[in-house]
Amino acid sequence: MEIYETQAEIASRKNWLLSLVVITLVAFGTLVLLQGIAVILIPPLFKISVEELMALVGGDYSVANGRMALLFAQGLGSGLGFWVATWIITRFMEKADLHWSKQLARVSGKNLALVVAMTVGGMLFNGLLMYWNSLLILPEFLSGVEQWMRDMETQLMELTNYLTDFQSIPELLSGILVIGVFAGIGEELFFRGLIQPKMQRYFQSPHLGIWITAFIFSAIHVQFYGFLPRMFLGALFGYLYHYTGSLFYPILGHILNNTFTLLLVYASNEGLIELDVQSTDTVSYPGAAVGILVLILGFLYFNKVNRVPNEKLDESV
Repeated sequence: MEIYETQAEIASRKNWLLSLVVITLVAFGTLVLLQGIAVILIPPLFKISVEELMALVGGDYSVANGRMALLFAQGLGSGLGFWVATWIITRFMEKADLHWSKQLARVSGKNLALVVAMTVGGMLFNGLLMYWNSLLILPEFLSGVEQWMRDMETQLMELTNYLTDFQSIPELLSGILVIGVFAGIGEELFFRGLIQPKMQRYFQSPHLGIWITAFIFSAIHVQFYGFLPRMFLGALFGYLYHYTGSLFYPILGHILNNTFTLLLVYASNEGLIELDVQSTDTVSYPGAAVGILVLILGFLYFNKVNRVPNEKLDESV
C-alpha cells in the first residue's frame, strides 16, 4: 500500500482536476527552468560556443563534447527536474509526508533479489512488446499522423543513438549516472510516489491507478513505437510500490533496467556481444517466454511475501 499523507485542500478528491493541473504546471515549469540553467552553464563548462550549442540542439552531433553536454542538460533538466518538482509539490504545496523511514524499514534482501529477477524478466518480455509496437499501422485516414509519429521516432532514435554511443568509460559512467540513476530516482519519485497514489484515490481502484499512471509515464516520453514496453515497465514499477509501500523497489528496478540496457548497448557497440538492443526487426520468442515466466512466478511470490493485512497497513501509514 502506497504511503502518501496530506491535509492540503488541493490534494483532496473533490479538487482532483485542479490538483493535476497545478502538478502539471509546476513540473513543466521546473523542468523548463532547470533546462534553461543547463543551457546557460553548458558553454563555460564544456567549452562550447553558443553557435555550436545551437547547432547541437538542432541535430549537429559533430560538436566536440556534445554528448557530455547533452547528458548534462538531460541530467539537470529531466532527472533532477522531476526530483525537484516532486519535492516542491509535496513539501510546499501539499505538505505531504512520504514517511521515508517507514519506506526504508520495508526494504529486505529477499525483496531486492526478487526485484532484480523481475526486472530482468521484464526486459526479456519487453523485447516482444517492442516488436509488436513496431508493427503499429494506423488507418489510411490517419496516414499523416502516422508519418508524423514515425518522423518523431526517427529524430528521437537518432538522439538516443548519439547519447548512448559512448566513446570512453567516463562517458559510459556519465550515461549511467544520468540515464540510469538520476532518471530512475526522479521519474519514480514523481510518477509512482506522487501521481500514482493520486490516481488510485481519484479512481478508487489501485489497479486502474497503476495503469493510468503507467500510461501517463509512457506518453510523456513521446516515443510512440516504444509506448507499449514503456507502459508495461511503468506498471511493473507501480505494482512493486503498491505491494510493498516502499519506493526503494521501483527506484531500484528503474535504475537496473536503464543501466542494464546501457551496458548492453555499450558492449554491442564495442563488439563484445552480437546483440542489437535497440533493434525491433526481430524478436526472441524463447527469451520473451522465459521473461514472462520469471515475471509471473516472481510476482506471485513477491505478492505472497509482502501481503500485509489492511488494518496493519493502515496503522503503519
